Amino acid sequence: MTPEITKYDEFVVLSPTAILGYGFPIESFKRGIDEKPNLIAVDAGSTDPGPYYLGSGHSFTDREFVKRDLRIMINAGLENSVPVVIGTAGGSGSLPHLKWCEEIINEIAAEDEISFKMAVIPSDISKETVSTALKSNKIRPLKGVKELTQDLIEQSTGIVAQMGMKPFIEALNQGCDVVLAGRSYDPAVFAALPVSKGYDVGLSLHMGKILECAAIASTPGSGADCALGRLRNDSFILEPLNPSRKFTCESTAAHTLYEKTDPYHLPGPGGELDLTDCSFTQITENSVMVKGTKFIPEKTNTVKLEGARVVGYRSISIAGIRDPLMISAIDTILEEVKQAVENMGKIDNGDIYFHVYGKNGVMGPLEPLPPEEMRSHELAVVIEAIGDTQKKADTLCSVTRSTLLHFGYENRISTAGNLAFPFSPSDIRMGEVYEFSIYHLMEIEPEFQVIIKTVGK
Repeated sequence: MTPEITKYDEFVVLSPTAILGYGFPIESFKRGIDEKPNLIAVDAGSTDPGPYYLGSGHSFTDREFVKRDLRIMINAGLENSVPVVIGTAGGSGSLPHLKWCEEIINEIAAEDEISFKMAVIPSDISKETVSTALKSNKIRPLKGVKELTQDLIEQSTGIVAQMGMKPFIEALNQGCDVVLAGRSYDPAVFAALPVSKGYDVGLSLHMGKILECAAIASTPGSGADCALGRLRNDSFILEPLNPSRKFTCESTAAHTLYEKTDPYHLPGPGGELDLTDCSFTQITENSVMVKGTKFIPEKTNTVKLEGARVVGYRSISIAGIRDPLMISAIDTILEEVKQAVENMGKIDNGDIYFHVYGKNGVMGPLEPLPPEEMRSHELAVVIEAIGDTQKKADTLCSVTRSTLLHFGYENRISTAGNLAFPFSPSDIRMGEVYEFSIYHLMEIEPEFQVIIKTVGK
């Protein structure tokens, strides 16, 4: 069991990697352990990879590397009596992800012949609870999201609630060596223990906001390297654990702005961070001190809900284009190809999308560069076909690909194909397509169950 941690002059947190399974250099990790951390914490997931993972229950990180990272962290935690805390297990934090990650931990314990006390904290929330809140007008959409409906609730394959610090504090107060949690507010994983020891909430959460991405906030940044945070009564200090990196005022401030719509306010469970008076000071060549962050409690506690639903099936085909005539008229050609496929009656409860890389494949209609300034000598076109069954998506992709391959555009000389395919077969089944059906705030804070287990021999 980890010993009781009292409030020291500073509370040291080791963040091994930006997401569990991304990996980290063992040398960096050992340097972090040499600093005698009070906590090893890691964020294991995100909504960044899209709704597929939450909807399907699959992890977007590799099992072998998740196991590698966990083995190093847990053994080091036990050897040094330092608690290990993991948030958003398995990538999205729903029950399948939580069980997947727990299974890996059990394997490690058996193989390494170790035993420890672990808390498992599910974050799934029932459709009945969400429906009741909806009927009571206790749910509102986040910015840019549609109003929630009962149909969307029913169509969701699973719903998670983003937990804050409270469940982590409960688990750690019970002396758990390892805490494995479902969907979590990223900074809470790092802030819960120091807050429970009396450290400032705002500073703890702000430090957690940066440490949840580990060395990404350093320069040069990396999602696969370690970082160290030193929390004090009136500030916190960020340090790299790799001599090739450093934290600067610019890199730290830039990451403070990361994933925020407002430069001065960051909402989260229970309240928001107020960064109006925040300051960044370079105290050594490699480390930065941050001061002035405040936490403003919200008047009505809310919890963020996330859910995903199936909206169809996808097939894609990837092709290259080199003909300058075709490149110069690509928008017109693609529109005519789409029309030709529609005229053949091949779009039935389906949709065709073209992603043109080398022109505006990344930003689409938001691309600021005018068409006349495009100077690409080659393009990559991803044909995306979505249907209400996989067979329909396959058919739509195939017909669209063959139509574009032999489409006769103006001044075309070649009688062979227009496209260069890097792969054979050229068409790729992608399976189910998901969308976020729930991305809303609920004005009812659920009780997250903390399940205590003894793992290993």
